[in-house]
Formats: sequence, C-alpha cells, structure tokens
Amino acid sequence: MTDSIMSKAATMEIPINSNGDSRTLGEDDGLEQARKVQWGLDEKVGRPPGQRDLQQVMVSGPNLNETSIVSGGYGGTAEGIIPTSSIKGPAVRLNTEFLGNRRIPVDGQGSSMHHSSSSSMMAEEATRGVAVEKFDMMKKWGLNTYKCTKQLISERFGRGSRTVDLELEAQIEVLRDTKRKYENVLRLARALTNHFYSMVQTQHALGDTFADLSQKSPELRDEFGYNAETQKLLCKNGETLLGAINFFVSSINTLVNKTMEDTLMTIKMYENARLEFDAYRADLEELNLGPRDAVTIARIEAAQQQYQIHKDKYERLRSDVTIKLKFLEENKVKVMHKQLLLFHNAISAYFAGNQQQLEQTLKQFNIKLKPPGADKPSWLEEQ
Repeated sequence: MTDSIMSKAATMEIPINSNGDSRTLGEDDGLEQARKVQWGLDEKVGRPPGQRDLQQVMVSGPNLNETSIVSGGYGGTAEGIIPTSSIKGPAVRLNTEFLGNRRIPVDGQGSSMHHSSSSSMMAEEATRGVAVEKFDMMKKWGLNTYKCTKQLISERFGRGSRTVDLELEAQIEVLRDTKRKYENVLRLARALTNHFYSMVQTQHALGDTFADLSQKSPELRDEFGYNAETQKLLCKNGETLLGAINFFVSSINTLVNKTMEDTLMTIKMYENARLEFDAYRADLEELNLGPRDAVTIARIEAAQQQYQIHKDKYERLRSDVTIKLKFLEENKVKVMHKQLLLFHNAISAYFAGNQQQLEQTLKQFNIKLKPPGADKPSWLEEQ
C-alpha cells in the first residue's frame, strides 16, 4: 500500500506558472498584463513579432543563476539538486543578444575581442596611410608631368618663354659634337684592329706553311725558310702593334662611353630641371596676372614655394654641369695627348720595321702584352 501511495505521488501533477517557477497566480497575472501592454507598444512602434517574442522571453524568463538541475527522477532526494550558481567552469560563449533595438554584449572574453579589434584597426590604419601616401605621390607626379608637358608644347610652338644660358648651351653643343666625332674615331680604330688581327693571323698561317714546305722541298729549302722567318717576325711585330692599338681603343672607349656619357647624363638632368623651373615660373606668372582674392593668394603662395624649390634645383645642376664640363675638357686633353702619341709611335715603328723602337714604345706607356694562349681558359675552368 505504501508503494501505491508513492507511485501516485510520483505521478501527481504539480501546478507551475508560465515561466516554470513557483511564483503565485497574482504574479502571473501581473506579468500577463505587462506583456499585453508591451505587445500594444510594439505594435505602435512597428517592431517585428520575432523581436517581440524574444524580448518577452528575456523579460519574463527564469533567472539562469537561480535555476536548479535535478539529477534524479521524481522520487529522488533533495541531495540530487545542484544550484547552477555553484557551477564553476568555462562560460558558454555567446557573442551578443538582441534586446529590442539594443545590442548587449554577454561574452566573458570581451577583453580579448577588444584587443583583436584594436589590432585590426591599427593594421587598417597603416594600410590606409600607405595608400594615401602613394596617392599623394601619384598626384604630385601627374601635376608635375602636366605642367612640364604644357611648357614643352608651348616652347615647341613658340608660345612660351624658356630660360637660356648662352655660354653653357654653346659648351654643351660642343661636347655633343665632340662625342659624335670621337665615336667615329672609336669605330674606325676597332675596324683597324679587326682587320689587322686578321692579317696577323694570316701571316702566322703563312709562316707555318713556308716552314712546312722548307722541310718537304729540299731544292727550295732556303727560299721557303727565309720567307717563313720573315712572316714569323712580321707576326710577332704585328702582335706587339695590336697590343698598342687595343690600349688606344680601350682608352678612347672609356673617354667616350663613360666620362663623356656621365657628363651628358648630368646635362640631361639639368635640362629637365630647366624645363620644370620654366613650367612653375610660367604658372606663377599666370597666377600673378589674375584677381587677388583669398583663394588666389593661397595658390600664389604655394606656387611661389614650388618656384623657389625648382629654381634652387636648376641653379645647383647648372653649377654641376659647368664644373663637369671643365674637368672633362682637362681630362680629354690629357688622355688624348697620351693616346695619340702612343698610336703614332707604334704605327711608325711597325711599318719602319723597327722592332726595338716598337717594344720601347710599349714600355714607355706601361703596356704589357698577354702571352699567347692567355685568353684561353684553363682545363679547370672548362670543367
């Protein structure tokens, strides 16, 4: 009988309110009335039904910290009830909950989220700064190119004025003409070297052939022998002359393609600076002729600063060009005096057949001939 009573007690219906807690009916009526009032306000505001229900649940729902977990069945003892407020452990990660139109953070890891968002914002700011800097550079380059192109077209059509230094322009034109002539000398000297090298190789082959025939033709041994010795001597003197000519060509090439070219590069920079200077000068003159209001005065001040910057650059490069032209002329005279003397003495000694004077000429100018086969790589380098 006792068992039947316990089973009935286990299956008895326990009345609970709408929120599952033990509040009284009076409290339920108050909550119901509050929900109706809230429902009417939501309809006036126009809030979606989903948000209404969720808000009601959030307002009238049970307090999670006061909820208990029953570990046993209906007939369990009170010892199986564990209050959730006593549970210690990692919190369930919820990003946010929506309450009406407000966004309420409920994550327990708010500090780490704030740190990550700060890092991403700093990276975004750095990227934006680089992009702005590149944009400003492109803007300045485009504006400068536009001004210089406008100035160049004006000069070509005779509508714009240009700054001219007559003395310096004359020296630059002389340098360009001198470079063209020296390039022609260099081209002819290289052609002479190639032809003379071919002749020396031919003489060397001819001397070997004469020497071979002197061994195989007893009746003409002396005649072939004399010619073989002559060709070998000419070949030796030709190789000595080739050393002198190669030194001459190397020195001229350095003078033309390095020293003169370096000066011409500085001249090109000077001409670009002159074009920029005239472009900003024309821009400043045009602004000075216009009306004087607050905006125009600010533009005139900015144009004046740019004009002064490009004027200083133009004057600095003009001074550099003047100094380089002076040193180039001195260097050219010194180099050509030595090389022309070498070329004359070597050619004269070779065609006069004066082997001693030819060798003395090379010693005088510190020219060392490479031994035969020096240009051929060793067997170790070929591996």
